[in-house]
Amino acid sequence: MQRLVLRWAINAVALYVAVGTGWLPGIHAESRDWLAILGLALVFGLVNALVRPLVKLLTCPLILLTLGLFTLVINMALFWLTGWIGQQFAFGFTIDEPWLWNAFLGSLVVGVVSAILTLVLRDELQPRHR
Repeated sequence: MQRLVLRWAINAVALYVAVGTGWLPGIHAESRDWLAILGLALVFGLVNALVRPLVKLLTCPLILLTLGLFTLVINMALFWLTGWIGQQFAFGFTIDEPWLWNAFLGSLVVGVVSAILTLVLRDELQPRHR
């Protein structure tokens, strides 16, 4: 349970950096308070847990053909989907034109921040053996 909460917090911080800070000019959060970011992190986690495996399975030939680069397109689409679902609950974000480039940058920032925080907190994320 502790690992799940920690993973949720990592996603929340990564989404805050990409969406909540206004650092990326093409991405605008509907709300920048932490409760909205935590809700967005919940949606992001659910999208990654439920939709991502199915999309990767269906696009497996493209992933193999592009030597894994198509996963960047998948990440971009799931980032956009997270924002759209969040908008339905009034805590999402909008992506301006050119939305492909802005969604790519947003998903890249989320991925890099998440990877760095996962490396920093890797001991806490390891399963404990009893």
